[in-house]
Amino acid sequence: MSQGASDSPAAGIHLSLHDGVHELALAVPPCNEIGSRMLAELERVLAELDPNAHTLIIHSTLRGGFCAGADLRELYHGLQATPPSEHAVQLRGFIDRIHRVMDALDMLPLTTIGVVHGVCFGGGFELALTCDMLIAEKSARFCFPELRLGIIPGFGGIPRLRRDVGNGLIRDLLLSGRSVGAKKALAVGLISQMVASGEGLPAARSLAAQSGKFDPTARRAAKAFIKPLPVAELARERDLFVELAQRPAMLAALRRFVESSELRPYLP
Repeated sequence: MSQGASDSPAAGIHLSLHDGVHELALAVPPCNEIGSRMLAELERVLAELDPNAHTLIIHSTLRGGFCAGADLRELYHGLQATPPSEHAVQLRGFIDRIHRVMDALDMLPLTTIGVVHGVCFGGGFELALTCDMLIAEKSARFCFPELRLGIIPGFGGIPRLRRDVGNGLIRDLLLSGRSVGAKKALAVGLISQMVASGEGLPAARSLAAQSGKFDPTARRAAKAFIKPLPVAELARERDLFVELAQRPAMLAALRRFVESSELRPYLP
């Protein structure tokens, strides 16, 4: 559980600034699912970032974890309310909007640090992968369960992950649907630090203070050099996601998810 999770603020996304460090606290129950509300909030945050800040820390104040992924209930009900002939346009608009937000986070001139605890699945994993560095508390679990829905990760996850780790891990995550913990994530280079429960945010603040000591022009140049945006792969992913998401298999899987009586149906 990240620091502050026991007494979280009002639901929403909260941006603060102190000594050149922005902190973005995710607090949208049940587990920061990414839908229209979250996207609007992230777009607002991107517009409000101080150009003189040097670091952005993204963390969750919710006990359940960092982010459970896309808001599948909203997606299902939106498709149900739309004629099938319009699904492609609706899905394309949805996925293009998400990619604009994710790409903007990925390419920020600030140093970005993600603090992960608990669930970091699907779209939440993809959000975490936009960060320059990840700090995971021991409770963190990373997973791509999308094939269970008849789709692939669609928020830029695979191209971003391919930028950072080997294909063996990616194939395992994607084709098995299994999750990996913080220890394995550290071993394969997915995260930069593993810390005890409640220590993620203090560790991120310490890292941010160190990053803030560097010349800003050199820091931005270094980030641009070592973290290029995989444009062609991201475009192919969007096309493939929209193609797969129009099939009856995905709607049937979404219906099973929505109708599930399990407390956390997104868990493996």
